Amino acid sequence: MHNAEPVVLKFFLGYFWQAPLALLLLVFFVVGAVFGLLAAFSKIIRLRREVVGLKKELRARQTVADFPPDLLVEQPRDAL
Repeated sequence: MHNAEPVVLKFFLGYFWQAPLALLLLVFFVVGAVFGLLAAFSKIIRLRREVVGLKKELRARQTVADFPPDLLVEQPRDAL
């Protein structure tokens, strides 16, 4: 296996972690992927809430369909 040489990762207060370079790269890749998924998860939740609100608004507008279309939608002023 390449990158199997042991490396030392030094932390504050004299702590250190000695492990093969491949293992350290894998650990930091996984940690970065987890942070990325957490960031995306919050955005997905926000977008789902917006979709639910828009669906409610669409249902409310469809119940008003008994009125003539001229009252609901204003025709463009530059139309012929």
